[in-house]
Amino acid sequence: MKNEKTIQILVTISSWIVGATFLFSSFSKGVDPLGTSYKIQEYMTAWSVGSLSFDWALPLATFLSIAMITLEFLVGVLLITNCYKKLAAWILMLMMIFFTVTTFIDAVTNKVTDCGCFGDLVKLTNWETFWKNVVLMVFTVIIFIYRNIPKKKKTFEKDFIISLFAIAIMIAFQLYNIANEPILDFRAWKVGNRMMPEEKGEIKTFLIYKNKTTNDTIEFTSEKLMDYYKDSEWVANWEFVDSKMIDPNEIYADGFSMMDADGTDFAKDIISSPDPVLIATIHHLNDVNEKGKRSLQRVNNYAKSRGIYFVILVATTSTQEEITNFLFENKIDNTEVYYTDEKAIETMLRSNPGFILLKDSKVIGKWHYNNHTDLLKIEKENL
Repeated sequence: MKNEKTIQILVTISSWIVGATFLFSSFSKGVDPLGTSYKIQEYMTAWSVGSLSFDWALPLATFLSIAMITLEFLVGVLLITNCYKKLAAWILMLMMIFFTVTTFIDAVTNKVTDCGCFGDLVKLTNWETFWKNVVLMVFTVIIFIYRNIPKKKKTFEKDFIISLFAIAIMIAFQLYNIANEPILDFRAWKVGNRMMPEEKGEIKTFLIYKNKTTNDTIEFTSEKLMDYYKDSEWVANWEFVDSKMIDPNEIYADGFSMMDADGTDFAKDIISSPDPVLIATIHHLNDVNEKGKRSLQRVNNYAKSRGIYFVILVATTSTQEEITNFLFENKIDNTEVYYTDEKAIETMLRSNPGFILLKDSKVIGKWHYNNHTDLLKIEKENL
């Protein structure tokens, strides 16, 4: 009896640890299912089995994202509530085998640098993710081995209702976050975040010199070069290797730029503007639906009537001809267009199109095209 009770406690603790982890993981991804779908697309593009690639499955990424997150949430609920023990144990074991093998291959090959296991909320290296799964696998094995202990009375109706409710609530939660911007934003372009330093710093150039005898290197600012050159012995023993420039005024978003048609980057000037700047982002030009096009027209007219600087930011995959035709067909004229990387736009806003309002490099607001009417209510004097 004592041994059986110990096993029961061990299984309960294991179920709670794995269940809580699955609930946390599914919530952190469920708040931004499109972000998870982008990660799935990254896996599909990076991985292949021999000559077999997974590019054909790219259009299914959003569906697979919703399905995977829902299943992960369901398993977490089943483990916590002790429902469908055998079924939950089998699904859990299969999922953990898949996750552990996948993250091990990731850690070895580094083809995908971030698995996105906790969305944008928690970032882990590939090896950290793998060892996290190894630890969870220990608890999973315990749950699987003792999936018949303790035996419980059949409560099919209760288990079915709990399962159905878990599936329904997670699917509804994800669909809401797709139809709107995520209710919780863990990305750099979060409302309230400042995207550049409040006070501009001085750009510094660093020089790197190597000792001709020992191969030791030193690094110093360019201002100190003349001091070193006053020492003739130093000049004879050291040679220039490289230089680097550090700009403290960089935008707090990796890989972000706003290039014009000639390739000039205006990102810093636009983001740091003391006046309000309204940016419409389009990461896939051909996927903008009719509702999205109408929102662009209305926001463009709104910005012009309020005297707010309005620009459109598109992915570099769009050609100038495509942009010109798009603007002409949708009666959007006298509007500046800039280009940046597709992933940089998807990081700013999941919506296609989406709208982001900045002032003094601070994010004032973000809107999905479904909610653009909230943007139209803002008066420039209140910014």
